[in-house]
Amino acid sequence: MATTISYEDFAKVEMRVGKIVEALDFPEARKPAYRLKIDFGADMGTKNSSAQLTRRYTKEELLGRMVICVVNFAAKQVANFISEVLVLGVDDGAGGIILLSTENSGDTLLGSRIY
Repeated sequence: MATTISYEDFAKVEMRVGKIVEALDFPEARKPAYRLKIDFGADMGTKNSSAQLTRRYTKEELLGRMVICVVNFAAKQVANFISEVLVLGVDDGAGGIILLSTENSGDTLLGSRIY
């Protein structure tokens, strides 16, 4: 188990709901990945992310999917691309990632904060 943190530490991590509006191949990445554009609503707009999701999802399956992302990490350069948010997922035990999302994505507003 990881080190125990306080609620104040957890509250520093800003997680928001976004919708994938673009998924492109990313052949320049060292590990297989997609370049994603994620819409977080009017207040935050769209953000870019590099995500290693190619083992489990096609680009077409990702479009329109509601995902949960950490939005307040520093931007990271991945090859020739700036990744602004971290898309959250769970290891599937076979080298892939299962995306985290909301249960009733139709009821969730883009940009909603995760608590």
